[in-house]
Amino acid sequence: MRKEVSADQAKDRHILLAVDESKSSQRALIYVADFLGGQSGFRITILRIIPEPSEDYFETDSDRHSWLKEHKLTSKDMLDNYRSILIQSGFPDDKVSICLVSGFCRSVAECILEQQKKLGCCTVVLGRRVISRKEEFLFGSTSSKMLHTAKSCALWII
Repeated sequence: MRKEVSADQAKDRHILLAVDESKSSQRALIYVADFLGGQSGFRITILRIIPEPSEDYFETDSDRHSWLKEHKLTSKDMLDNYRSILIQSGFPDDKVSICLVSGFCRSVAECILEQQKKLGCCTVVLGRRVISRKEEFLFGSTSSKMLHTAKSCALWII
């Protein structure tokens, strides 16, 4: 099912701002607010991915539901705050939306790109965390994976 888009929205460049609770995400948000705030022709979707751990991570199904509920609540508060910052920087209220996605992800980068395609965003913005070579080897780097796999959009790594 595809959402209908108004004529104004069809002309807008749609930017996907992928965030989490990190300082690097906050820097990316501030960069977009400073760089594009008050400019016409842009709309932004702020995306938060909550990758759920495997089912054997939790002792009971109720533990899993509690974990997910807590993460969704804190993420919703963060997204609302980030949305307010963008609106205060000059983005019209109707040009800033939030998207909260939870579920199993092979990688956060793949989930971001899936949402980018689904929403038809021309640009993806994300903050780059500074991690050690060991951490990158063990856990991977979302920004590195995005850099190597994003094909149908521009990518801003802040």
